Amino acid sequence: MIDLSGIQQIQARIAEIEGEFNLKQQNLPGLDFASKLQQEIDKNTAAAASKAHAAQRVDGTKPVASPTHAEKAGKAELANPDLAQMIHQAAQKYHVDPKLVSAVAEVESGGHQDAVSPAGAVGVMQLMPETAAGLGVDPYSAEGNVEGGAKYLSELMNTFGGDVKKAVAAYNAGPNAVKAYGGVPPYAETQDYVNRVLDIYR
Repeated sequence: MIDLSGIQQIQARIAEIEGEFNLKQQNLPGLDFASKLQQEIDKNTAAAASKAHAAQRVDGTKPVASPTHAEKAGKAELANPDLAQMIHQAAQKYHVDPKLVSAVAEVESGGHQDAVSPAGAVGVMQLMPETAAGLGVDPYSAEGNVEGGAKYLSELMNTFGGDVKKAVAAYNAGPNAVKAYGGVPPYAETQDYVNRVLDIYR
């Protein structure tokens, strides 16, 4: 057996000192350490298990949080610093507002170079290969795609006398359609597109 007489003597002496100085009765340091440690371990284990359970779907996969509207807005620049730099450089080169280029990039592709439309438009700015060829850029590189988009927007702004709404509509529907209707064509897709771009741009 372990001899506890030494501990008992210490406890007695502490009690005596506490009595002399009117101190509150306290346990010896470390006596309840094991139980407190076990309580903390149990508490942390339970919290971790609860968190892990909440992070699992029925099929065993982890859920992916959906981005909020605020996160979606302008993510073309915020989520990718390299893309933001490309946009600013191209916008400066072709004298067009970088915020407009960013807004178009966001609506066109969400800022993704690997985006491809059913019609065959590619990249961040969703350039048709023939349009890109006419602009003298490589649409399959992010830098060339962004530069082509900024250059095309600049040309459209010049064509429509700086009218952002018409330039954006022409980016989607083509300049001839905008000229034919004297403004945003009565196509639901184009009207929705213009509204989305201008909402981000403003």
